[in-house]
Amino acid sequence: MHRSPHPAPVNRLVAHRLALLAVAIVALAPAAAPAQTPADIAPVTDAMLRAPAPEDWPMWRRTHDGWGYSPLDQIDRGNVADLRMVWSRAMTEGSNQATPLAYDGVLYVPNPGDVIQAIDAATGDLRWEYRRDHPDDLDEHVISVLSQINRNIAIHDRFIIDTSADDFVFALDAATGRLAWETEILDFRTLAAHQSSGPIVGDGKIFSGRGCMPDSGPNACVVTAHDAATGEELWRRRLIPAPGEPGDETWGGLPFEERRHVGAWMVPSYDAELNLVYFGTSVTSPAPKFFLGGIENTHLYHNSTLALDADTGEIAWYYQHLNDHWDLDHPFERILVDTAVAPDPAEVTWINPRLRSGETRRVVTGIPGKTGVVYTLDRETGEFLWARPTVSQNVISSIDGATGTVTENAEVIFTAPGQQVMACPTWQGGKDWEAGAYSPLTNLMYMPLRHTCGRMMASAGVGWYDLTVRTEVTPGEEHLGTIQAISAETGRTVWTHDQPAFTMSLVATGGGLVFGGDANGRFKALDHETGEVLWEVNLGSPVTGFPITYAVDGQQYVAVSTGYSLNTLGLAGLTPDLRPSRGNNLFVFALP
Repeated sequence: MHRSPHPAPVNRLVAHRLALLAVAIVALAPAAAPAQTPADIAPVTDAMLRAPAPEDWPMWRRTHDGWGYSPLDQIDRGNVADLRMVWSRAMTEGSNQATPLAYDGVLYVPNPGDVIQAIDAATGDLRWEYRRDHPDDLDEHVISVLSQINRNIAIHDRFIIDTSADDFVFALDAATGRLAWETEILDFRTLAAHQSSGPIVGDGKIFSGRGCMPDSGPNACVVTAHDAATGEELWRRRLIPAPGEPGDETWGGLPFEERRHVGAWMVPSYDAELNLVYFGTSVTSPAPKFFLGGIENTHLYHNSTLALDADTGEIAWYYQHLNDHWDLDHPFERILVDTAVAPDPAEVTWINPRLRSGETRRVVTGIPGKTGVVYTLDRETGEFLWARPTVSQNVISSIDGATGTVTENAEVIFTAPGQQVMACPTWQGGKDWEAGAYSPLTNLMYMPLRHTCGRMMASAGVGWYDLTVRTEVTPGEEHLGTIQAISAETGRTVWTHDQPAFTMSLVATGGGLVFGGDANGRFKALDHETGEVLWEVNLGSPVTGFPITYAVDGQQYVAVSTGYSLNTLGLAGLTPDLRPSRGNNLFVFALP
């Protein structure tokens, strides 16, 4: 469970170390809750991950397609008002954005600081806890506010799988919490990257991305695949092209070592039938492109969707959403849906003229970036189908419907140090890492959004992005927070829920509900057809975790955690009358 702070940079099966570790694990296990035996864990197969049992939540958004949807319907619109808390647990300190996994009556919970717990999902009793030892000099290379975040973990066979702050991928025995194997991805002392989001597993492969520290250069900016049984690396894909590679010409001759910070710091989606894994990427460092050889260069593959061959990591197609001068990352959830596509010209700004309205397409959709723009692409080919803004934005002037080419607003593009612009949204979004959800019952996407703008100045040498920013609520908007329900077929906004606090991650259910929290500690259930608030509780601290729902012995539960994030801290000044605490706790609810 613990390891030396300076491991050798190789893959290691550590079965021979388990006897030495058993004493430490037993010491951590509570006397009232003995660890499960390996026989208690039914192996999780690839088929089970492709079609999870209704009672389970076995990955970040429950399914490979990124829906954030559960078919469970015991808790519904008629009885959700009776929902009550059945147990809670404190979590470790640090920025908390956790997604529990639920499998066979156990919650596996990532805590800040590379702590993972197995908890009885019905009672809240601790089964086991794993605490990873970090090298003493880790914070010298990876900024601690990012390295401590642990958004999600994965499960496959008998393993709980995660990526660590010191840039390893590792597996724990799901029954005991003992370390089974670990593989170094990057040497954090020379190629530092933050693993704030964990992996997903598809067809025996662990797919993971990361954010790369600006000083680490281009070789830290990689996405990888590893064997889920052994941890052996299968492939890695650098997100910044080198001289001679496709895309090199988009960097305007900038030396390779000066190409920095194009990461994939959120969780990918996966289409087993197409054998494609979909990653979203972030901004460059610096952000204003005149610092990087010229504003006319597109600097691939920043702010893009990349569809990669799951077997090789080769790029099947890519689509660039924005040539980003403002730190408006695009790494967020990609939602994979098969749907009729009939964008409504009254609400959808940009439409492919070749699209036959009403035809059924396999699409990748959602709001992939901080601009708050919905993009719908053919997920097999990358063909642009339609796009539309959801919140006020002034960074995109137009999108060519025939080609999908995005044209940025020249009035807000920086061309010199000291230049100031008013950009909407600002670097907290629009939308950020807080995930939306999709329901097949309504064919609606439910998106947590915010109304922000920023007075920005190009400032050489300031921070990662060479930007100075003063954030404000979008002029003309009364509230900071909003949820919008958007049709995946037509692009229409069906309903909107506005509120003073900004909204956070959502989950949709078969009971006709959308659960989600906000920065003021309120956790709510909304009607998925109307947006009416049907139930609400004050959890005291920002609802920073990703909510899930699961069932044990026929009883449905809803789980979510609280804490703080860079966004709850950075946007607090916009709502000074809201004063939540910032405690890290896991809360679980059920009907009486």
